[in-house]
Amino acid sequence: METSDVVISVIFMSQTVVGILGNSFLVYHYLMLYFMGCRLKFTDWILQHLIVANFLTLLCKGVPHIVSAFGWKDFFNDIECKLIFFLHRIGRGVSISSTCFLSVFQAITISPKTARWRQLKVKSHSSIASCVYMSWALSFLINITFPMEMRAIQYNKNITRERVYEQCSSVQHDKTTDIVSAIFLTLPDVLLMLLMIWSSSYMVFILYRHKQRMKHIHRSNFSFRSSPEFRVTKTIMLLVSTFVFFYTVSCVLQINMALAHSLTFLWVNMATVVAACFPTVSPFLVISR
Repeated sequence: METSDVVISVIFMSQTVVGILGNSFLVYHYLMLYFMGCRLKFTDWILQHLIVANFLTLLCKGVPHIVSAFGWKDFFNDIECKLIFFLHRIGRGVSISSTCFLSVFQAITISPKTARWRQLKVKSHSSIASCVYMSWALSFLINITFPMEMRAIQYNKNITRERVYEQCSSVQHDKTTDIVSAIFLTLPDVLLMLLMIWSSSYMVFILYRHKQRMKHIHRSNFSFRSSPEFRVTKTIMLLVSTFVFFYTVSCVLQINMALAHSLTFLWVNMATVVAACFPTVSPFLVISR
């Protein structure tokens, strides 16, 4: 193995192991709460879907690249390649939608108690629960073409007309088809990201307005930095910035990979590392709160 292969294998292994440990800790935490008879919040229910999506993303991307980094060829057959890429795309879609719905639900929860918001709060649990279930179905339908096009690499055959992803490959189409496919796959992520940015910005606005009101109640030397509102605002901005950064970079890399006729292993490795960053970091952001 070359030095670069060793470095890549170490990065993939470290990222996969750390991410699985973080998400496993959350699973253990929720299991303990369940056996203790504690009643979970609705946000915890959304987080449980996010944990499942994180496991799919980490396992279906990390394991194949670790195998390739160690130089093991012909490790996966056609069915395994189809299943791995399909489950990874579903996990990626549910991950971004669950985070978006979590942000929207929190925005509705802390909204003013006006008549319009009161009606929305009553319906928010059932509506967002339906949206979470629907996100699984939509991710399944949107990515249904991946199992049709993916197959294991045949190292004894000519693969110049195929797009290679480490152990697997896909059929290479013309440029117009690739552009349409890239837009179709990226558009839902962009819309969900914009919705999450809007809801998180609204939460920050609500907390800032609450801070302005509290200044008139607390003593004159009131420090907003020491208040609970500031800590909540900082946590929201941390989650939003982390999510938007990683998924923006991931979307850019996915578009470039969809439009490129010949993929280099550098692009494939970069896309894999970035795609696994948020599933790796998110459980620790939740644990810290």
